[in-house]
Order: sequence, then C-alpha cells, then structure tokens
Amino acid sequence: METENSDVSKAEEFKILANEAFNARKYGQAIDLYTQAVELNSRNAVYWANRAFAHLRLEEYGSAIQDATKAIEVDPKYTKGYYRRGAAHLAMGKFKEALKDFQQVKKMCPNDPDATRKLKECEKAVMKLKFEEAISAPDAERRSVAESIDFRSIGKGHNSLMPTELAIAAVTVAVMAAVVMLFRTSVATMVAAVVVGLLLLLGAYWWSSYDAGIISRSDLHDLDVEPQYSGARIEGDVVTLDFVKKMMDDFKNQKCIHKRYAYQIVLQTREMLLALPPLVDINVPDGKHFTVCGDVHGQYYDLLNIFELNGLPSEENPYLFNGDFVDRGSFSLEVILTLFAFKCMSPSAIYLARGNHESKSMNKIYGFEGEVRSKLSDTFVELFAEVFCCLPLAHVINDKVFVVHGGLFSVDGVKLSDIRAINRFCEPPEEGLMCELLWSDPQPLPGRGPSKRGVGLSFGPDVTKSFLQENNLELVVRSHEVKDEGYEIEHDGKLITVFSAPNYCDQMGNKGAFIRFEAPDLKPNIVTYSAVPHPDVKPMAYANNFLRMFS
Repeated sequence: METENSDVSKAEEFKILANEAFNARKYGQAIDLYTQAVELNSRNAVYWANRAFAHLRLEEYGSAIQDATKAIEVDPKYTKGYYRRGAAHLAMGKFKEALKDFQQVKKMCPNDPDATRKLKECEKAVMKLKFEEAISAPDAERRSVAESIDFRSIGKGHNSLMPTELAIAAVTVAVMAAVVMLFRTSVATMVAAVVVGLLLLLGAYWWSSYDAGIISRSDLHDLDVEPQYSGARIEGDVVTLDFVKKMMDDFKNQKCIHKRYAYQIVLQTREMLLALPPLVDINVPDGKHFTVCGDVHGQYYDLLNIFELNGLPSEENPYLFNGDFVDRGSFSLEVILTLFAFKCMSPSAIYLARGNHESKSMNKIYGFEGEVRSKLSDTFVELFAEVFCCLPLAHVINDKVFVVHGGLFSVDGVKLSDIRAINRFCEPPEEGLMCELLWSDPQPLPGRGPSKRGVGLSFGPDVTKSFLQENNLELVVRSHEVKDEGYEIEHDGKLITVFSAPNYCDQMGNKGAFIRFEAPDLKPNIVTYSAVPHPDVKPMAYANNFLRMFS
C-alpha cells in the first residue's frame, strides 16, 4: 500500500512537470513526462487525455486517438477523453467519427456552451460533406478544369468568350429563318420553326451554363486585364525573372496578382509536371551545389527569407522544395504561385515534390481551399487540386541521395523502379507505396510500428539501411515533421529530416533549416534560421471554422 501511494504521488509530480513543459510548448518533453506518470499510475484518465493533447499539438493524431480512447476506457465519464478524441478525428478529416464524440460530450455536459458550439459546427461540417458527396460527379465523368482553359486566349477581350454551343444555336436559328423566308412556308410552320430554334437556343444556354462549372462566365470576364491594373504582368507566354521579382514584391505588400496571370502560371506549371516521371533524377555537376528545403506551409515571409539567405532559384542556384508548400500558414497562395512561377521561368532552377498536404482532403481542412476561394475563385480550387496530382513523389540526387516528403515502406525490397511505376495522377490513397512516401515517419527502434499520425507507418534504422543498400544509395532526406532546430539527423547518420517553416503556426518556437549539397561528394551542409515578422494575419485564418476552434 505504501509503495502504491508513493507511485501515485510520483505520478502527480511528473504530471505537474509535464504540464509545465506543455505550457512552454515543449510538447515532446511533455509526452515523455506524461508517459512516466502513466507508467506509475495507468488508472488516471487525466494523464492519458493530457498526453493525447500533447500528441495533438505535434500532429500525431493516431497516437492522440489511442491515448484519448484509453482515457475513456479508464473513466467513461471523463469528458476530455471524448473531446480530445473528437479533435483528433476532426484533424484527420474524419468528421463523422468526430461528431459521435462531440455528441457524447454534449450529452454529458448539456449546459456547456462551448460543447454546444463545437457540436453545431461539427454537424455543419458533416452536413456539408454529405452534400458534396451527393452532388459530386463520378471520377469517370468529371471533366478536367485545366483542359478546359487555354490561357493563351483568355483575357484578351470579350469576343473570345462566347460559348461554342451558343454560337451553334444562333447559327441554327438564322438558317431556319432563312429557310422559312426562302420557301414562304405557312404561318404554323414558321411558328414551329421559331419554337424549335428557341428551344435549341435555350438548350445551348443550359449547356454552356453547365460547362460553366468548369470555368464560370464571371471568371472569364474577370480575366480581362484592366488598364488600371498596376501589378506584375507577363508579356506573351514567357515568365521572366523581372516578372517573378515584381510579383514577389507585390505579394510582400499584400497585393494580389491578376487572375489571368495566375491561370498562366498554374497551367504552364502543369504542362511541365505532366512530362515528369514519379521519381525524378537530378544531376548536380562537380563543383556545383544544390539546396533542399522542407515544409514551408504557407509561411511566405519565411520563404522570402530563405531566398535572402541563399539566393533566388536559378540554373546556377537550384532548389528542391520537398512538399507541404501550402496549408496552415495564411499566405499559401503566395507561396505556391512563387514556386510555380520560378518553375515556369526556369524548369531546372527549381524542383517540386508532393507532400501529404498537396491533397484535397488536407486543403479542405487546413486552409488552402478557403484561401484560394477568398483570393481567387472556386475554379482555382479545382485547378490546384488537379495540378497537385501531377507533382512527382520523390527525387534522387546524383544516384546518391533519395529525397521524399514522408518516408519509407511497410514492406522490404522496394526498388526505385517500383516508385517509378506508381500512377501518381490521383488523390493520395490510404495505404500502399504512394501513401507511405507522403506520410511515413522514422522511429528510433528497429523494425516497423504503427504510425503516430494514424496514416502510413513508423520505420526504424534497419529499414533505412536496407533500402539504401538495395538501391545503391547513401542518404535519405525527408521532411514532414517539425524539429526544434529545423532538422534532425537519425538512423546512424543515414537519414536527415529538414523542416523549413520556423516558429511553425506562430506557436512552436522551432527554427527552420535547409540543406546545401556540394557535388561531387554531396556532403550535407545544414543552414538554420529563425522566423521573420509577417503581417497580422493569423495561421489557419482560412481553415475550416470547426478546426480553428482547436488551434
């Protein structure tokens, strides 16, 4: 009994220390301390729920769900267990599961206004999801937004905007009228002809209105560049360095680019990405260097700082941005248009890899979709979703360095040829090689384990070593995780995580980093930096209303 009381007392001490670490935003340390409390007293639901909260802060949603579920098992009446689990389900886009947990919170706390508010928002999210599922067209019937737009002809006057179907109908009516006049048919026939013509006209109007779901009339008329527009302009088809610099400066001053040029940048980038394989080989000549950046997450002003520290992308100063360009940060559109513009300017100056946030499900929750709707239009939401599906999944530098957003695989023996064979032109699946490339994380212990995120897996140093040996590689570089110093070297020096969004979400206090490789030896030179000031627009400003309640 005395030992038991001693354990309970020590557990409380660890909980107090863990709470202090949590309040200091040292979430990894807090998890370690809560773990020690749990090991001493596993029958305290508070410890489990608190550790779940720390996992939430580190975006380890799978672990958060496990801990919250354990808190509920220990004490089914502990509302925070349901609350934490609901928040984790929500962050993973599992709105229906989240709804069940918040309904339980409301049932247990019927007079709690906060619980009522969150339940209502969750119900709205579920209803919206059901509505979108009901009206969405099957993939086989869905028309490509990109293929419906020719940026070379838009924005050059209204004459080019008449729908083809409407023009055909007008010609049909004119021909019928001529026939009637020529053959002097009866009044009844004339009336019938006019009615048929009007029906054709109305049908064509409906057809063109239906097609407007791809690009609306208001969008088309918005593409005329007004004489008073003072922002960056693209002359002809060529994106120049002068244009990119002017656009970046406009973005820095919170000015928008004209939609006509945004279309051109995104569509030209799509054309380039379509021609690339899933796994891109990069050659860095001897004596030259190459820079790899990790997640930027819509932190535009920190992106500008990278260029200030390391120079603008060019053929002599090439970059690879390793996914998660968008979401969470509220300048995601500025980030992606800048990166795409450099790609248009000089394809070999910048390489772009897909991250797990270059997907519809993530963009819908974490802000990019809302930001694009606010700054551009609904059409651009669909267009970006299509272009993200064209992004390569991984890169290999000089047959030595394998660069991927997430990590390695749930099975042994994966060859580079297997990655080259992936059909990437889709939304990321929930399992398989493509999913694991985008979502997996390293772990310190050998072997494989469940993902702390709830998607992908965790892989140990033996998995990394085996993959490198089987593919005659030397190093894995990946991103995907916040690191206090902006980077972390793991797996006996064979794996480096690089994360380029300092003070992530304005709250993590971490540094950012990028890696410069010098050929031929490709020894990594890691540069770290701190966050720079940005305008007073909070992270997640465009995110799902419900999710912002937990930010």
